[in-house]
Amino acid sequence: MTKKWKLFVAGISATVALIYLSGYGYIFKAIGINLKKGSLTPSTDDGEKFPSRPIPNKNPKPWIKHNDYNNILLSERLLKDLKKTRASSLVVIQDNKLLLEQYWKDHTSASPLNSFSMAKGVLSILTGCAIDDGYLKSEDQLISTLFPQYDNCRFGKFLTFRHLLTMQAGLDWKEEYHHPFAPNSKQYFIDDLAEQALNVKIKEMPGKKYEYQSAAAQLLGLTLKKVTGKDLAAYLSEKIWEPLGMENPAKWSIDEKGTEKAFCCIHGTARDFAKIGQLIMQNGNWNGKQIINEDYCKRMLTPTKENDAFCYMIWADEDSGMSYRFFYGFLGQFIIMIPERKMVIVKTGFHNRLEIDKKLRPLQVRLLTDELSKLI
Repeated sequence: MTKKWKLFVAGISATVALIYLSGYGYIFKAIGINLKKGSLTPSTDDGEKFPSRPIPNKNPKPWIKHNDYNNILLSERLLKDLKKTRASSLVVIQDNKLLLEQYWKDHTSASPLNSFSMAKGVLSILTGCAIDDGYLKSEDQLISTLFPQYDNCRFGKFLTFRHLLTMQAGLDWKEEYHHPFAPNSKQYFIDDLAEQALNVKIKEMPGKKYEYQSAAAQLLGLTLKKVTGKDLAAYLSEKIWEPLGMENPAKWSIDEKGTEKAFCCIHGTARDFAKIGQLIMQNGNWNGKQIINEDYCKRMLTPTKENDAFCYMIWADEDSGMSYRFFYGFLGQFIIMIPERKMVIVKTGFHNRLEIDKKLRPLQVRLLTDELSKLI
């Protein structure tokens, strides 16, 4: 071996050792997973890259098709934007019937797609279910009642479920998606999510400031699992997937310890995600049965004083002529609910640079609501 080659190998070895010692060893796991199983970056089709827990359905009930099913022509403006943002699916529900569905890139109505952060909105639904079931007193219950270590924290002893739901937890966490050393990158590939989430410090008084933080969602997931005594996937199946007659089973990605990635990664179909939007737009009622408490649903969809574009893990827009709410996931995953049009829109895709407004809402949501509302 030449001297130059020895120096090169020594340099590589030192770099690898430094990365591990600095707490970034997950990067090698990420590289291994991605090289072996497809795309080098997160995508809507990466469900096979990670272990997961099933979300069973029961007595599937397909959507009733609208009389104008798939007779709607999308505008050139919308088609151009969907192509630009690499859309994989578009589903439109009108008057509780399937009006339109289109799929791209070999996807179909049975294709499981990664929800990414739309899962955060699902956590807010499960919180309401936990209150209904008596597991929680209210969203104002202290997190320290489940994790007593927060009682010993200057600010942690004030932390509640509501603070986590509204992204006002005051965590020492900077949300960042665009480089491999970011906390979010570590969160996506780490082996022990609970260890990471429970060790995030609380830097300021909860409830004083809005700051979007995926660590808050992961902590919420851990508390829900502990208070219900059930895995999140099992609880989601029991409370939502089975009662709504979802057409397909789903799954929720987990870490190596068996903990769900609560901040993301429910793999379901666009049609089934649309049922979640329909349920919430109906204030928790499904075929005459109250699945989620109506008053909780209204609170869940009420923007906070600190950020009038954000509710309980669900986004709001009251600024564009129509009032609507939406679930929002990384790379452009949306469940949009427009009550005045009796419309639910699901769009999934793969675009990392969506344009946003001053309140950090993706402009594509407004485009979808504007263009599709014109068709009704």
